[in-house]
Amino acid sequence: MKQHFDILVIGAGPAGIAAAVRAAESGARVGLLDDNPAPGGQIWRKGAALPAAARDWIAKLDASPVVRLHGWHVFAHPASGVLMAESTAATDREAAELHYDKLVLATGARERFLPFPGWTLPNVMGAGGLDAMVRGGLPISGKRVVVAGTGPLLLAVAAHLAHRGAKVVAICEQAPVGRLAAFSLRLLDQPGKVMQGINYRWASRNARFHTGCWPIAANGQGSLESVTLQRNDQQWDVACDYLACGYHLVPNLELPVLLGCRIQNGFVATDKWQQTSIPGVLCAGEPTGIGGVELAILEGQIAGLAAADRISVASGLVQKRSRFQGFVRALANAVELDPQLRTLPSAETIVCRCEDVPFHVLGGYSSQRDAKLHTRCGMGPCQGRICGAATQFLFGWGADSVRPPVLTASFSSLAAASCAAGHASNDILNQNRKDTHTL
Repeated sequence: MKQHFDILVIGAGPAGIAAAVRAAESGARVGLLDDNPAPGGQIWRKGAALPAAARDWIAKLDASPVVRLHGWHVFAHPASGVLMAESTAATDREAAELHYDKLVLATGARERFLPFPGWTLPNVMGAGGLDAMVRGGLPISGKRVVVAGTGPLLLAVAAHLAHRGAKVVAICEQAPVGRLAAFSLRLLDQPGKVMQGINYRWASRNARFHTGCWPIAANGQGSLESVTLQRNDQQWDVACDYLACGYHLVPNLELPVLLGCRIQNGFVATDKWQQTSIPGVLCAGEPTGIGGVELAILEGQIAGLAAADRISVASGLVQKRSRFQGFVRALANAVELDPQLRTLPSAETIVCRCEDVPFHVLGGYSSQRDAKLHTRCGMGPCQGRICGAATQFLFGWGADSVRPPVLTASFSSLAAASCAAGHASNDILNQNRKDTHTL
């Protein structure tokens, strides 16, 4: 399949939906691609009780002429203005060659996991991961759950699990109470977020809330039976059926890096119009800074309008965006990881789950590339998406360059990408010959 779009948007979360809808208002041919079967991304996941803003934007998308490609992921960038995508359907690994004039990246974020003894036990999973599984039908009623890690996601997950009947016995936030208090004061100019936090905590009010606290071990024979928690010099065990543990979010940068976008302080650098360092490539949402739904929607609108050359309309949203950007900085300060978390893994703790690489094997290497070459850490099916953020925190390794395929792809799709690259090279060669002949 080959298609051409005036504006192509990658990612159908809040930022991507907003970008596609606003871009399509100009009459441009707009495509929206996402690997999920329905729009909404991780935050507006199908099966959730969607807020009014989500219902409103999805309704706008449904009413728009946007061409929607659900169940597809991008795996290669064979030539300028071309992306290769593959269907995620198990029975149909079709490849698509997608040409674009402008590109908006809204690739979202994922949870950060930190390894500790027992984190590979069954029923130990990410906070967002458990939440997604429950929304997908996992029975949780009556199950004892410990929610741990850092960031606003903890309270949201605890509230949802409690609503589904789980017995949330503890919420463990690694940040100290002082930083959380300062962050709460920063939110006073955003009463909506304050009320949301209060409602989440009320929903999970039966759970003990610990600050400056984290799990140091998951215990059990065959599956999780209890978790050992630590706060200051105290350690204690809590019996539980599930441990939902996630240390905030890290942006999905693989595609922006593959395209050559400049990364600054761990995020995609953009100007006031969400334009990246690559002409014609814009970026919005969590890849530019973890800032929540409201900021993602504003950035998505600005990016979509700017891509459609509607700068005058976009300018009205730029000032409004700055109000939410302060939240990004405040949240980053609040959830900064305690250096003590680097001592969590034991020598035998598995760090790279795909390749079964233990912690003690990695200590002698100076970079992610060096460790990858000698131990295969980061070379498994997840391509370092889980262990990469962990090793960056544990060892201070910077992220290496990204090479295609950025996600797994079939041989036939890789062959199609190679053909697309070859055609692009021939087109450039023919154009050069034509220019030379004209001269």
